[in-house]
Amino acid sequence: MNRRPRLLATAAFAAATALVLTGCGGGDGDSADNDKIAGADTGGETSASPSASASQAADRPKIELPSDVTDKYENWKTGDDTKDAVLADTAGRIDATNDAILRGDAGTTGLSFYYRDKALTDAVEWVQAYVDANLSFTGTTRYYAPKVTLSGEKSADVVYCADESKGFNKNRKTNKVDTTPSDESPYVLYNTRLEKSEQGVWQAINLISKRGDKTCAA
Repeated sequence: MNRRPRLLATAAFAAATALVLTGCGGGDGDSADNDKIAGADTGGETSASPSASASQAADRPKIELPSDVTDKYENWKTGDDTKDAVLADTAGRIDATNDAILRGDAGTTGLSFYYRDKALTDAVEWVQAYVDANLSFTGTTRYYAPKVTLSGEKSADVVYCADESKGFNKNRKTNKVDTTPSDESPYVLYNTRLEKSEQGVWQAINLISKRGDKTCAA
């Protein structure tokens, strides 16, 4: 199976959207390498980016990924306004992370907008790992099967899956795409802890992932 290689991974940061030098995808909490950040899905609806439906209490970054990169969100709505706002900002975080990787810039405003505390530090290190490895990526990442659990008015947990089978690493200098088959699973399970900021933004404070989890192999 051809996949985007994953870059390095940290225990707390599993990539709401990224890759590694040998696979594809988002960070694996139990791996020394990491992948492209991914998302989640719960039903039949598919959209390129549901972030526009989030609360307008804060001016969210406008992110436009290049034409050769797609973050695809399947059934990213629950019908519950609060949960949908959480998922919208989760998608915004994923897009922002991928945007930073594609730009080769670990200092983009999107990262500090959607991450904070340890999660922000890990996200910056993750993006910088791509920059240091001279890597970008191309292709489509599918985010599906999202589950949102609310804890009071300002805390939430989001679990979702990512399918990175159609994403590939690309050399930043030569633009050569690496389609070498990988023996690693393209499916990644993400578990994110979020807190609502004073501006109404659901920010990630902790993020872990597990590649090859049977929950996502559908």
